[in-house]
Amino acid sequence: MTDSARQVASTRPRTTPNSLAALRPHWRVTFAAFLGWFLDAFDQTSLLLTLPDIARDFGCTLSAMGTVILVQSFGRAIGNTSWGWLADRYGRRLAFMIGVVWFGIFSGLSGLATGLKMMIIVQFMFGIGFGGEWTASAALLMESVPAGSRAMASALMMAGYEIGFLAAAGVQAVILPHYSWRLLFFIGIAPALLALFIRWGVDESPVWRKNQHNRAQQAHKERPPRPAFKLDAAAIQAILLMSVLEFQKAAIYSFYPTILRSVHHFSPALVFWPIGCFCIGSLIGKLACGWLAGRYGDLKVMLGTIVVVMLLIYPFLSATNYTLLLASALIMGMAASGIFALVPHYLAKRFPSETRSFGMGLGYAIGSIGQGLAGQLIPLLGRGPALPGSAQGFVWGSSVIVAGIAMAEPRHLPGEHMETDPT
Repeated sequence: MTDSARQVASTRPRTTPNSLAALRPHWRVTFAAFLGWFLDAFDQTSLLLTLPDIARDFGCTLSAMGTVILVQSFGRAIGNTSWGWLADRYGRRLAFMIGVVWFGIFSGLSGLATGLKMMIIVQFMFGIGFGGEWTASAALLMESVPAGSRAMASALMMAGYEIGFLAAAGVQAVILPHYSWRLLFFIGIAPALLALFIRWGVDESPVWRKNQHNRAQQAHKERPPRPAFKLDAAAIQAILLMSVLEFQKAAIYSFYPTILRSVHHFSPALVFWPIGCFCIGSLIGKLACGWLAGRYGDLKVMLGTIVVVMLLIYPFLSATNYTLLLASALIMGMAASGIFALVPHYLAKRFPSETRSFGMGLGYAIGSIGQGLAGQLIPLLGRGPALPGSAQGFVWGSSVIVAGIAMAEPRHLPGEHMETDPT
């Protein structure tokens, strides 16, 4: 049986909705999307884990390093939108491969930075590939798996971020006490190998292929109009929600390693355990949220996670008892990261297939700018011991806004009924 036949057959109701069994014929694309996000996370969190070390070597302040995060977010915005256009025009798989190679190269070059200006430039270029990889892989995955399993596939893909974060935390605990922070970025060159697996192990999106086939047929009769992106209510909601949700995410964890080292005075080895608990909780939370969303819908799960985040942000950042700190990190990971399990599925439903990758990329692009703004504002308004309090205030405020946007559900969702059958 060909891969296309398997994709068609898998859309028939032979398994229970949202079951892992329904994803088995699509394990390659699911694994590739998971691994892409894993490698993205390893490379990006290498920066977050080494902010104090880089600032010390470059002789700059933590606020100046916040500028690096902000500029990286601008690069991500460009990558999200430009790769979205690339994926819609030339295919999800090609855009996925280019993004993986791109961010791997510039992660390695970050380890060669000799000063703040060079780090800003290299991280800007890294952000372009970082954003582009997510845009293409998310669209490819959502258009390749059965409808009943999209929430779980979304959760599995997004769980890759926590595994990458955990891997980076483990590696830094070994490297930083003995070697330079630069070694972490050199390890980030490894993602280029994923491009080989995508090239020979992953099929193109059946939805994209079907659209290309339809356009080719229309071209024989008349010149087909290029699909235009529509900024309707569903698109506006997606963009607004991603903007504030990414801001909230950055307020929760962008400076978490720095707070553990600078405010709680933990060694790199001790830093690993709270981050490890956060990542393990995130993995559990994403899988649980993906399963719960398949049964109860995105909105109820989103609101539940937001409530937990608001209740736990203080002990997560400021608890003086180590056991309480670990417990709050575990639960915070389940809630704060669990909501991101729903993001690819949530965004995919809000854009039609002809402009889906661009629309998802645009939502993530503007969202990444929100993340960058948090990286600039939090250290600016919370210097030294005040850093946790600044982060907490921004988390509470952004959480309320996210809940309000999520509840403003449009009546019409252009991608509510995505097709995977290419015939």
